[in-house]
Amino acid sequence: MTTCERPARRSCVWVLATGALLVVLLVVLIVRFVLGLTWDLALILLVGVALAVAVWAVFRLRAERAAHEAALASWAASEAIVAERLRIARDLHDIVSHGLGTITVRAAAARHLNAQDTSGRALLEAIEDVETLSRQATLELRRMLETLREGDGPAPRHPTDTLASLPEIIAGARRAGLRVEFHQEDLGSVSPGAQLAICAIVREGLGNSARHAGFTRVQVSLSREHDTISITITDDGPSTGWAAAPGAGHGLLGLRERVNSLGGTLHAGPHATGFRLEATVPEGAR
Repeated sequence: MTTCERPARRSCVWVLATGALLVVLLVVLIVRFVLGLTWDLALILLVGVALAVAVWAVFRLRAERAAHEAALASWAASEAIVAERLRIARDLHDIVSHGLGTITVRAAAARHLNAQDTSGRALLEAIEDVETLSRQATLELRRMLETLREGDGPAPRHPTDTLASLPEIIAGARRAGLRVEFHQEDLGSVSPGAQLAICAIVREGLGNSARHAGFTRVQVSLSREHDTISITITDDGPSTGWAAAPGAGHGLLGLRERVNSLGGTLHAGPHATGFRLEATVPEGAR
């Protein structure tokens, strides 16, 4: 998905007008000295032609300006469509990847737990969690599809994540088998945009740890320095016998795009024996 360059306005009207006047001036001088035309008639001819060229130039410039404005409007509409498609792609990734990814991880975790406890309790709990997660993912997917079907009018607004959503995000990761240690300093007043980004970062970081490391220990830390909020998610690496289930790799790419659009930074990569994700989000993000 690419965007086109902003249309640039290029006009050769004044070059053509100047060239036309020079040609007319040369013709008038030739006529004046060759045919003996008086200076009064030559001046009248020159002024008349100059006025005609000026009128042509004005109408030509107006037509070019109208065409340029139409091109700008079309370009702006195309940019808006691309931006909306990117937003929808990110939302669909969050719904499908996180929902179905968590279901997959939960099912794999149940298989490991059932090998240790053959009473069937772990499998029953996993089935209940999978049912809950499936219903939630299906509901959100239906909402997104309904939004895409609506051709006119503003898209319906649904509740967005806030810092109050973090406990449920952490609880979901723990149900998937992660041993999460969560530490949050007093962040003070945080804008809605920053809260949404923080929740997306924590959810993606925990999802990556669950897919790649299984029943590992994960440390999640939130702190604030001046107007910048720092999020750090570090895991201890894959648990014994865990087979990684990597995704398409679009999660961190979309997350980095979202964080960068807010003026923040995101770095992710190996750390010691595990994986570390570090992000900063300006508190003023909207």
